[in-house]
Amino acid sequence: MPITNAMLLGGFSVALLLGMFFYTASMVKKGRTNRFVGLVQWAFEGMYKAVYDIVPDRVMARSIAPLALTIFFTVLISYWADILPGVGHSVSWHGAELLRSLPTDLNFTIALAITSMVTVQYYAVKQHGFIGNARRYLVSPLKNPIGAFEGFLELIGEFSRLIALSLRLFGNAFAGAALLAIVAGLASYAASAVLPFFMAFELFIGFIQAYVFYVLTLIFASLATASHGGSHDSAHDSVNQREVATAQ
Repeated sequence: MPITNAMLLGGFSVALLLGMFFYTASMVKKGRTNRFVGLVQWAFEGMYKAVYDIVPDRVMARSIAPLALTIFFTVLISYWADILPGVGHSVSWHGAELLRSLPTDLNFTIALAITSMVTVQYYAVKQHGFIGNARRYLVSPLKNPIGAFEGFLELIGEFSRLIALSLRLFGNAFAGAALLAIVAGLASYAASAVLPFFMAFELFIGFIQAYVFYVLTLIFASLATASHGGSHDSAHDSVNQREVATAQ
């Protein structure tokens, strides 16, 4: 498998993330702290607590939290790596960028979305059973024509969520990288004075994108494992799912 420029910077981002958390864990075990350790602890504990605020089922929240937090911090650090010196059009090799951030690679965002949606289906099967989960989508049109149509829409909705998750992150990261390159080219000698404002904006967008991916993963998992026993619950869940799909 060829190693791409996005994989190079992505490997560095993941190594940086692991180093940051191993360092923090080591300091906490030793009973020592500093501002960096306090900041990492504050961010981790805040995001971990948010999992329980979004997912009402405590057992489900405890199970999905590792994946959701891993997605959030991986997307955040790899997205922020786009503003590092030497990334993008500033340094090229045989006419191509030497380094680019991982979210600007569509393969990465699709793989991340597939991982998220497959995990959601895993928890849905674990909660409802294989047959019970399949009945969310496959209903006999002879017995319940409206339910069969709703199940068909739900099946389409699952694929649309996967596409929306991957394209949203890729589109924002690609547009951000292109914006920085255009601003650097237009500003010319004034780039050192102008670029910091756009880099700060890019950091903000990176946080928003990581948080949206994290929240949607939790919401999809919560909806997929919700009880579908009564007609009222089913209708209520369908309304919620349509609201989430509309928000996308």
